[in-house]
Amino acid sequence: MFNCIEIQYADPRNLDNSYSVKFDIKLHSVAQKWAGAVSVAVKKHTLDDPGRFYGFGSKQSQIQRAISRINQAVDTINNFEPIVDRRLENIDDQDTLNYLHHIFEVYHGLLDQQTNEFWSRSPAEVHRALADLNILVHECEAVNRSIDNRPSHISTWYQMPKIMTLTDDEYSLFEPQARKGTIYLLYTEIGKTLEDLSIDHDNYIHDTAFKPFRYFSADFIVKYYDDDINEINQRLTRMEKFYKNHEEFFIRLGLPWGHPYLSAGLIPVATLNMPDDLVVKLETRQWVRSIHIT
Repeated sequence: MFNCIEIQYADPRNLDNSYSVKFDIKLHSVAQKWAGAVSVAVKKHTLDDPGRFYGFGSKQSQIQRAISRINQAVDTINNFEPIVDRRLENIDDQDTLNYLHHIFEVYHGLLDQQTNEFWSRSPAEVHRALADLNILVHECEAVNRSIDNRPSHISTWYQMPKIMTLTDDEYSLFEPQARKGTIYLLYTEIGKTLEDLSIDHDNYIHDTAFKPFRYFSADFIVKYYDDDINEINQRLTRMEKFYKNHEEFFIRLGLPWGHPYLSAGLIPVATLNMPDDLVVKLETRQWVRSIHIT
């Protein structure tokens, strides 16, 4: 049984300036399977990006950073072959973000389906830029939709197989409201859930790119804020409205309203066991130096 995960956050310019944060791992089945995956990931794989921190600093600085990073990914792809004909100029341009996510789906491929012709002949830096495009679209969306600073940290391992799936009973573990100091299982599918679709109004997504939350791996997100309950209620209402407007599509997939695959929110896997005034300490330590699990 796994009991604790310790994340050592550091200043990227001075890794000795670090601060360790400990979380108690929950006892439920998903948390324990996730913890096992993390224990393998930290031994066998390299963390994709130790600096994936969102919601710190002014909103304007976050916007500038997000736009710059996503356009850098576009430039890397187009320097190999000009397949992307749009760049992001405004953080609230959801149509362009949907388009860029579509580029990712088409040229990267869905989960474990990197078999298209462009992927097979493109170099490693383009593969990474395509993978980053997905992450950066979601970063831009998160920055745009945040009312105020909502700090969080994400850890992913691209090379870690996404082969574990949730059982029907485990969908009862989903919680719609994020809680401060909680680690949540991260969506690892390449596609969009009902919750995503209800927000994005995506005109580019293929039918096959609707992907409920089924597979999971070691990937996780740490929330250092509480969700606003009014926003949660609006989100749930929006999901139900979107479902009703596209009911034929979901019924064709065997997904009546209330099906577990349409669950909202995330599954909590660990909770902070330290004082929760960590945001100030993390403002200068936005780099994951190490992850240790016991």
